[in-house]
Amino acid sequence: IVGDPVCATTHSDIMIRAREEGVKVEVVHNASAMGAVGCCGLQLYNFGQTVSIPYFDENWRPTSFYPKIKYNRLGGMHTLCLLDIKVKEPDFEAMKRGRTVFLPPRFMSVNESSEQLIEAEDVRKGGAYLPNKTLCVGLARLGQPDQCIMAGTLDELKEQD
Repeated sequence: IVGDPVCATTHSDIMIRAREEGVKVEVVHNASAMGAVGCCGLQLYNFGQTVSIPYFDENWRPTSFYPKIKYNRLGGMHTLCLLDIKVKEPDFEAMKRGRTVFLPPRFMSVNESSEQLIEAEDVRKGGAYLPNKTLCVGLARLGQPDQCIMAGTLDELKEQD
């Protein structure tokens, strides 16, 4: 499991169900974006609910994260947006031909997520944030030598890497 296993409800659910079935579970804590985000200077105590931003595709453009962002903003809280990763995703076209092939890994960038957040506001029109005015912080490649932390509006961040 990437990150700390007790930071995700799915992972916690797996642990609970395994214990209910009598399976011994050992938790090995790991580095996680949930704590690493503190390096940007925002206080962790001021974060509200965390949301995940999934990759949009031509048939699936969910905005289920939007109400939580709005709730946090109305409460004066920050929102940690975890960006989608696609690792070991099957190539369905290859599967149709009887071959097991995986697509190259993809990691959502701050600019991709900014574009999707702008689209979500355009669709929902709830005023959770103003793409040209609301200050956001984008963090990329945390813990790596080339980590990048940048503040700006969504309109500005969509132009960055």
